[in-house]
Amino acid sequence: MDSNEFRKRGAEMVEYICQYLETLNERRVTPSVEPGYLRHLLPAEAPHEPEDWDKIMMDVEDKIMPGVTHWQHPRFHAYFPAGNSFPSILGDMLGDGIGCIGFSWAASPACTELETIVLDWLGKAIGLPDHFLALKEGSTGGGVIQTSASECILVSLLAARAQAIKRLKSQHPFVEECLLLSKLMAYCSKEAHSCVEKAAMISFVKLRILEPDENASLRGETLRQAMEEDELQGFVPFFVSTTLGTTGSCAFDNLYEIGQELKNFPGVWLHVDAAYAGNSFICPELKPLLKGIEFADSFNTNPNKWLLTNFDCSTLWVRDRIRLTSALVVDPLYLKHGYSDAAIDYRHWGVPLSRRFRSLKLWFVLRSYGISGLQKYIRHHIDLAKRFEQHVLKDKRFEVCNQVKLGLVCFRLLGSDKLNEKLLSAINESGKLHMVPACVNEKYIIRFCAVAQNATEEDIDYAWETIVDFANEILEKEQHDELSEIINQKKTHTLEKKRSFFVRMVSDPKIYNPAINKAGTPKVSLDMASPVAARGSNPVIRTQSSIDHNSWISWPLAFLFNSNDDNGQKSNVSLRFRHLDTNVRPSSSRRNSGAGSSPSPEADHAASSVVNIIKSPKKSPNLMRKGLSIFTGISDRTWLR
Repeated sequence: MDSNEFRKRGAEMVEYICQYLETLNERRVTPSVEPGYLRHLLPAEAPHEPEDWDKIMMDVEDKIMPGVTHWQHPRFHAYFPAGNSFPSILGDMLGDGIGCIGFSWAASPACTELETIVLDWLGKAIGLPDHFLALKEGSTGGGVIQTSASECILVSLLAARAQAIKRLKSQHPFVEECLLLSKLMAYCSKEAHSCVEKAAMISFVKLRILEPDENASLRGETLRQAMEEDELQGFVPFFVSTTLGTTGSCAFDNLYEIGQELKNFPGVWLHVDAAYAGNSFICPELKPLLKGIEFADSFNTNPNKWLLTNFDCSTLWVRDRIRLTSALVVDPLYLKHGYSDAAIDYRHWGVPLSRRFRSLKLWFVLRSYGISGLQKYIRHHIDLAKRFEQHVLKDKRFEVCNQVKLGLVCFRLLGSDKLNEKLLSAINESGKLHMVPACVNEKYIIRFCAVAQNATEEDIDYAWETIVDFANEILEKEQHDELSEIINQKKTHTLEKKRSFFVRMVSDPKIYNPAINKAGTPKVSLDMASPVAARGSNPVIRTQSSIDHNSWISWPLAFLFNSNDDNGQKSNVSLRFRHLDTNVRPSSSRRNSGAGSSPSPEADHAASSVVNIIKSPKKSPNLMRKGLSIFTGISDRTWLR
C-alpha cells in the first residue's frame, strides 16, 4: 500500500469508523457467539499471497464485528467508561504514524517533553499538591503515562519495596535481603482492585486485606490496629494502597484518616488509586473527595476511563521521582546519552523499555475540549446516574446499594442473591443491555454505569424500562414457582392424609359403611369372664361413658389383651370388635381368679358369647373357628397363625 492507496483507504476507514459509531444502537450490545467461533471462519494459516483490501474489510464486517462487545454502545452500562473521542483517535493515529519509541529524551525529545507538560496540566486541573508536578520550582516529583492502573500500582509497590529493603539493610547489614523481604507487609481494603493482590504476588511480598466499614470505606483506625498487630508479630509495614472510587461500588477510603495514622509509621508508602474517580476531580465541586491527598506518595488515574481518551493512557504522579526510578534503573551504555543528567528518561519510570507517543492523544483531548468541556461531560454523566437512581428509588421492589456520588449506581431486587443473578443473566442474554455484578457487604449487586460519550436521558429511561420488564418476568416466574411448590406440598399432604384415612378405614368400618351408623347399633360392652371360672355367665351390658379406653383391634388380638401381664394384672383396655359396635372388657372374676392357662378359641367364654350372638351356641370348636372367621373377616389360615 503506497501513500496514494493509503489516502484512499484512510478516508474509507474514517468513514467506516464514523458509520460504526453513528449506528451502534442498531447492533446487539454483546455478541451471541461461543468460544472458538472465529477459528472456524478463518483459515488455519496466513495467506501466502497478498489479498485485496476490499475483501479484508468485508471480513471485518462479516467475521470480526459479530464477535465484538461494543463498549461505546449507548446500552453498554458495564464496568466503567471506555474513553473515546475523535480527537483522541486522531492523536493516536498521528502517534502511530510517527512511530517513535520514546524510552529516553534522546530517542524522541518531543515525546518525552510533551508527556511531562501534559501530566503537569492534568495534575493541576485535578488539584494535586505542587510536589507532584515536575515543572514546579523546587519539586522532586513528576508524572508519567503507564499502560493501566495495574501497572501504576505495581510500579509504586516496587518503589516502596526497594526503599523498605534499603532502610532495613542499613539497620541489619548482615541479614540476607531475602529474609528482609519475607518480613515486608502491604495493606489494602477488601474493596480494592484485584491488581493490588497481583502486584503483591509479583513483588513477593505479603499483603493483608482489611475489612472496610458499612460504606465500603477503609478507615484509619482499622489500618492502625492491623499495622500494630503485625509489628508485634515481627513484620514490617511498608506499603498501603487506598482507593478513591472502588470498582465494586465507587466507594471512597477515608484518605485523610489513613494519612493521619501513617504519621506514626514513617517509611510507609501511601498510594492512592483513583482510576475512575480521579478524573472527576477536575470539577471544583468534587475536589472535597480528594481530601488527604497531601499525605500520599503516589497517585494514579485513568484518562482512558472518563476523560474521552482511548486506551491505553493511565497517568501516575509521584512525590519523589528519585525514589521511584532508583527501584527501576537499568542503564546500559547503549541507552546513555549526553543529556542524561538534565532530562527525564521515562524508561526508568516503568516496567517496559519501549514507549509509545501516548501524550499526543491526551494533548489533543485537553486542547479540543478544554477543562470546561471535560467538566461538562463528567457532570452530564453524574446527572444521568442520578436520574437512574431516582428510577430505582421509586420502585419499592428495588434498593440502591451505594452512595451515588459519581456515575455509578449499584442496585438490586429485594430478595435473594439467586434472584438477582437470574435477573442480570436474563438481561445480558437478551443483548438489549449489558451490566456486570459485584459483591459488596456480602451482597450480590448489579452495577449500572453511564459510559457512552453521547448518552441521553432517553437511554437511561430505556435501560430502566428494560430492567423493569425483565424484573416483572422474573418475579412472576418466581411467584409461579412458589405457587407450584405450595400446590405440590398440598398434594403431598393430601396423599398422606388419604393414606392415613385408608388405615383408619380398614380399622373402623363406620368410615366407609354408613349403614352401621344408620342402624344405630347400641354401644354395648361385654365383660368377658375367664374361660374356666366364668363359663356360662351372661354378658354384662355397660354404657359407653363408663368405658375408660377403646382399642380398635381385630377379634383374635382380644385373647392377647385378656391375658395377664408379667405381674399377674389384667389389662384395663376395653376391646372393640371390628364388625360390631361393642366394647368388651375383662370381668372382675377373671382378674380375681387364679387361672393361669393361656386362653384359646375353643375354651374362651368370649367365643361362646359370640356364638350366642350369631345364634349358634352349640357349635363344635372347628365350626366355632369358621364362625369367628366370618365374624372378624380373618381367614382360617390367619387364625391358625
